[in-house]
Amino acid sequence: MSQVANESGRDLKLTGLTKTYPNGFQAVKSLDLVIPAGSFFALLGPSGCGKTTTLRMVAGLEEPTDGTIAIGTQEITHDKPYRRPVNTVFQNYALFPHLSISENVAFGLKRRGQKETAQQVKDMLELTELTAQAEKKPAQLSGGQQQRVALARALINRPEVLLLDEPLGALDLKLRRAMQIELKQIQSEVGITFVHVTHDQEEAMTMADTVAVMNQGVIEQMGAPTELYENPATTFVANFLGQSNLIAGTVIGKEAGVVKVDMHGTIVSIDAARAHTDSGTGWVGIRPEKVLIAPEGEEIDAPGNHMTGAVVVDSSFMGVSTQYLIKMPWGQEILCHEQNTGKRGVLPPGTKVDVSWRPEFAFLLDASQDVDAGREED
Repeated sequence: MSQVANESGRDLKLTGLTKTYPNGFQAVKSLDLVIPAGSFFALLGPSGCGKTTTLRMVAGLEEPTDGTIAIGTQEITHDKPYRRPVNTVFQNYALFPHLSISENVAFGLKRRGQKETAQQVKDMLELTELTAQAEKKPAQLSGGQQQRVALARALINRPEVLLLDEPLGALDLKLRRAMQIELKQIQSEVGITFVHVTHDQEEAMTMADTVAVMNQGVIEQMGAPTELYENPATTFVANFLGQSNLIAGTVIGKEAGVVKVDMHGTIVSIDAARAHTDSGTGWVGIRPEKVLIAPEGEEIDAPGNHMTGAVVVDSSFMGVSTQYLIKMPWGQEILCHEQNTGKRGVLPPGTKVDVSWRPEFAFLLDASQDVDAGREED
């Protein structure tokens, strides 16, 4: 299927892209973004953050208030949707119920006047594992199969950019996870730029090369999934992308690439590359799975910043792991996710524990940011 790939190598460029509605609401605020050709890019954020509006402007379904949209040097800001080298796959698939699967996939080619479509349709059905469904109608297919038909119908037109608007939102959890892997494999094979809009953090992190986290019309942070998760730059990203424990502290100094923070009487170390402030007060951040606990006085594997005097408030067995709610000596409750390796049983509520984490896993954020930003969607 190499003939489907985007051979032009033209990046998608958004410059100062803005959308303000008549009521004054600004959905997208002067967005500057370059999406490299052939990449799998995700716009991630809660409802109302501007991600779908951005996608609709690229598709030509919304008119920008200001700014430009270009593919390479070709500006498409005001082009009609059908004149853009762009196709969209929607959450509801929008298949033609009276046409067979083959006819649905061939629709775009025939509309453009192509007569010899059989081989292209055959190749596309093979790529999306729909060969056996070719003569069926959409109603005879499962949700996952219908999603693949919508994908095949868009890809056969050989767009330079494929826009995916919550494409897996209608599927159940197990099927959604399977389709995440399939979509990534298909994107890798065809080499077309995929721009995927979603509010599902796991979906974005599983599939995308680059994730842009949007909030209130702007991009809070952009980067590889591991970079955003391990080193969030704002409280919104820290809370929206997974879970974070954020603990108040006061910066006491910086030495040899490490920022020292007084966190309720315990001096903790933060790698300077993960410290987004180096003076005053800040939020010390640590992911729940990086928090280590042990019954009071027992040795902790891979100890780091060490605290005593904590107690288990709640424990929830989740199969692969146990989630603990730990009350720290200063009264704050933090989360700990412990892998169920079988080394010990679940610690019941009331157990006194010591708490530790390795310094290289912590991060530090500016205390002027709202500690609860990004948590509303949990």
